[in-house]
Amino acid sequence: MAQITLKNVSKIYRGNDCAVDNIDLSVEDKEFMVLVGPSGCGKSTTLRMIAGLEDISKGKAFIGDRLVNDVPAKDRDIAMVFQNYALYPHMTVYENMSFGLKLRKYPKDEILKRVNEAAEILGIKHLLERRPRQLSGGERQRVALGRAIVRKPQVFLFDEPLSNLDAKLRVQMRTEIHKLRTRLQTTFVYVTHDQTEALTLGDRIVVMRGGKIQQCADPMTIYDKPANKFVASFIGSPPINLMDGKIIKRDKKYYFDEGKFQVRLVEEMYKDIEPYEGKEVTFGIRAEDVYDKLFVSEASPDNTIRAVCEVVEPLGSEVYLYLNTGKNTFIARVGAHNRPDVNREMDLVFDMSKVHFFDRETENTIV
Repeated sequence: MAQITLKNVSKIYRGNDCAVDNIDLSVEDKEFMVLVGPSGCGKSTTLRMIAGLEDISKGKAFIGDRLVNDVPAKDRDIAMVFQNYALYPHMTVYENMSFGLKLRKYPKDEILKRVNEAAEILGIKHLLERRPRQLSGGERQRVALGRAIVRKPQVFLFDEPLSNLDAKLRVQMRTEIHKLRTRLQTTFVYVTHDQTEALTLGDRIVVMRGGKIQQCADPMTIYDKPANKFVASFIGSPPINLMDGKIIKRDKKYYFDEGKFQVRLVEEMYKDIEPYEGKEVTFGIRAEDVYDKLFVSEASPDNTIRAVCEVVEPLGSEVYLYLNTGKNTFIARVGAHNRPDVNREMDLVFDMSKVHFFDRETENTIV
């Protein structure tokens, strides 16, 4: 049983600097949980409190049914993989991977068996006699993973393990971590600032900001039903388009009035938006939900707007259009062959079933 439970956990440094503020979190047995957020949001501090590398100022932490607040890191049955690999430069790969087992006085044959098993899983058996300086960044990260695997812990903790790798290697290592998780069938807690890693790896994602949990849910819920404006803008690439405007009612129908355009809400939103009639709100729509009218078979004037295309950015399989309404700029993500003229007006269609509205004061989701 490797469930992790945090109850009202806080981390307060000297000077009342609150890095983690009264969070509750439960990571289920064999779950892959990702903590994501901007620098300084408290995600790494949370991970280090689970690991026992940081003391808990307030609250309780459990691994399984065991309270671990006062349990030293070495006795928590966890393994941690760091951003900087933390390999011993004077030791071979084999010695690095076996070092923790030697400290725990495992028999030599058991150490050999475990190291070979881990090296086989990670495809690094041919590297066992090399030293870290002879390895690439991806190979060093595999060795760091191997050092964690050989211990067969209850919980794996990852602190931004891919941030030092180039883009191609990051994609490759994400795949390796997926395979690793399937084979090991244990609990993973993974910290990253990269929302792509969070969406592709996590069973559930915890989005943090200012030491607090903003939302905890599965990736598609986080993406499609963000709890607030911060979550909506942090998760997704390119970021969600946000525009301020007013909710108006005309002929028993609700519209969002941006100032330069108006679009009609779908009826399913009326009940939630009714209290905001005549009030300012923030409108959000993702780039993939904005279409060039020329490529839409049916479009209503109620969800069609006019904007100037200022930049066309080809990205191979798709194109980003940077658009200006005269009051706001926004992005559309369209097909590879959709390349309108620059600095010309064009008609855009919004998928109004996919839009979001946020309270201007609380920034919480309305619809």
